[in-house]
Amino acid sequence: MTSGFRNDDSVLRASVEQTMRQRKSLGLEGLVGGLETVIFNVEPDRLKDAAAEFLGNSGYIFGTALDSPQGQACVLQLPGSADFLLTARNSGHSPFDDEPKGPKSAHLPHTRVETMVFLCHDLERFVRIQKARGVRFMTPDVLRSEASLFIQTEPSPHSALSYGFVQWLKGGRQYRGEFFREADWCLPKPDMAHLRNIGVFDHASVRVRARERDKAIVEFLELTNYEYSMSVYVDNLNSITNVARLPGEVYAMVITSGLGDAADWQIGPTEKFIENYGRRIHHMAYRTEHIQDTFAGLKAAGMEFLVELVGSPEEGLRQTFSRPLPNTLMVNEYIKRYEGFDGFFTKSNVTLLTKATENQ
Repeated sequence: MTSGFRNDDSVLRASVEQTMRQRKSLGLEGLVGGLETVIFNVEPDRLKDAAAEFLGNSGYIFGTALDSPQGQACVLQLPGSADFLLTARNSGHSPFDDEPKGPKSAHLPHTRVETMVFLCHDLERFVRIQKARGVRFMTPDVLRSEASLFIQTEPSPHSALSYGFVQWLKGGRQYRGEFFREADWCLPKPDMAHLRNIGVFDHASVRVRARERDKAIVEFLELTNYEYSMSVYVDNLNSITNVARLPGEVYAMVITSGLGDAADWQIGPTEKFIENYGRRIHHMAYRTEHIQDTFAGLKAAGMEFLVELVGSPEEGLRQTFSRPLPNTLMVNEYIKRYEGFDGFFTKSNVTLLTKATENQ
């Protein structure tokens, strides 16, 4: 039996409208920009393997290796796209360790996307406003270095993600400085033609519980200048894909949940994923040209997929999902947008892609 709870977009939209009004009245409009950096923590003995995994299945190149008393890190970069900061803590407790694991993630207990970092144009003002609203940050004050001001929220009770905010002081992304020093290792970019077809980081999808959908979306809108865009329902799979966008920015935030409470036989792929892996980012999507060649090249290089290519030029979109990758547990989506199509599914492939995630 179920309690009858079901998400309702009219309730969500009322909360979104209230949030947008409050954002404006508090003076938050225009303070936060697009995605700058994704902080992805991995196991201490897997940093180089995880970095090589990214280099071998995306268009990203190795930027720099970093070291700190807390552990090692490296930066992966691609022009026009957010950076990936891969970290590996030496030891010690992290607040992200408190998030329950599932049977398919327990062997990599520290591996997850931890923080999505957004550009902030006046970080001290932003933090004053957000603290007055009751937002809790992981440090009492803004962290300062020669290159930047930085702060991040405590992990969200709704999505298990932290949101970070950075104000660059020297005109661009610089990670060396007071917190990190440069290390003396690097990794080569594989010389494969299909990797040159893979472009910018398009979106990430975090899986949340059905009852946390509205709170997770509203929380994200309260902390950024993103706008709620749409929700796509797959009723027969008990799934909703919810999208937030920032006009003029490449990156979109996707929050996926169930429709509502379900009996065991109705549990959909989102609930199964949370049972198996815990709440976390499910996939990271990359735009790609010549997607058929990219797909064939990745397959030839050993990548396994949850689904074949779906969609078509006529529908405006073609895409696929990889199987979870061994060092990061991440599913990669490869996506080709035709003639400016900016959606996330077509009518014919939404069920196929959602159902494919049952296979992981």
